[in-house]
Amino acid sequence: MDKFRMLFQHVQSSSESVMNGICLLLAAVTVKLYSSFDFNCPCLARYNALYGLGLLLTPPLALFLCGLLANRQSVVMVEEWRRPTGHRRKDPGIIRYMCSSVLQRALAAPLVWILLALLDGKCFVCAFSCSVDPEKFLDFANMTPSQVQLFLAKVPCKEDELVRDSPARKAVSRYLRCLSQAIGWSITLLMIIMAFLARCLRPCFDQTVFLQRRYWSNYVDLEQKLFDETCCEHARDFAHRCVLHFFASMQSEMRARGLHRDSAGRGPELPQMPAPLEDLDGESRKAHLRAVSSREQVDHLLSSWYSSKPPLDLLAPPGPWGGGLSHRSPTVALGTRLSQYTDV
Repeated sequence: MDKFRMLFQHVQSSSESVMNGICLLLAAVTVKLYSSFDFNCPCLARYNALYGLGLLLTPPLALFLCGLLANRQSVVMVEEWRRPTGHRRKDPGIIRYMCSSVLQRALAAPLVWILLALLDGKCFVCAFSCSVDPEKFLDFANMTPSQVQLFLAKVPCKEDELVRDSPARKAVSRYLRCLSQAIGWSITLLMIIMAFLARCLRPCFDQTVFLQRRYWSNYVDLEQKLFDETCCEHARDFAHRCVLHFFASMQSEMRARGLHRDSAGRGPELPQMPAPLEDLDGESRKAHLRAVSSREQVDHLLSSWYSSKPPLDLLAPPGPWGGGLSHRSPTVALGTRLSQYTDV
């Protein structure tokens, strides 16, 4: 279970290579799902459009939501958008960059499904068979309007007795299939042109803003991950010290009541318990445990972290966050000047 949790956390990391791998995996799963799906049009005038459009749009919506869930930055983006300003201003450009990155990766699998469905043409034929203009085909001249609608509804079902071996059915099906493939190839060509223009024109603009947005979006993600890891480490240490304090108190109480028996007595000697809390202030005691030693302090620091994050200035004098939860204090060489960028 721990290995699975570590793998899941690694998958949800902000690494672009991992997220691109997830997008490719979802796209491959999309191709496999579509190839194994058994398409059965109802061939009813009232339900053809509903079934065809539902199959064309509902799976892409589900794949889009799966892409959002698999991308950790989607949650980080919403948290960054909703968090109070506090001591650190928010930069809307970073939120826009994260939103663009999340949408680009989440739309990969839905677009693959839509393109496959359009190039295959079955969904399009089922959805729009009843919408074809009968005047474009000469075979419908001798039919009444009700017969035409019934015939068009049966076009996707080539095994039906009404349209079996009918040239009109083949003509309508071929017309709709060609139209569907034309739309699919047009969307594919448009996406390739947009990607080509974005790749070629991006170096023509100033890269400074892009690098800043990319850096600080990764920083927000990594900061939240390190904060969560440090909170888990502190909670483990805090629980460990509370348990030790409980057993140390129980040992003192037993001694006070005269229940402690030495080896010369009639009962076995109780195991030696750790020293009380005051005797554990050696070098092995971590710095973040010295400052945070009660539930009220933990609640206050967690509330402060959410409501008023500290400014991004490592050279600033320690404020109320100097004895925070994290003991990974940065080491800065003398004479080194760091950026005081606070718009995150």
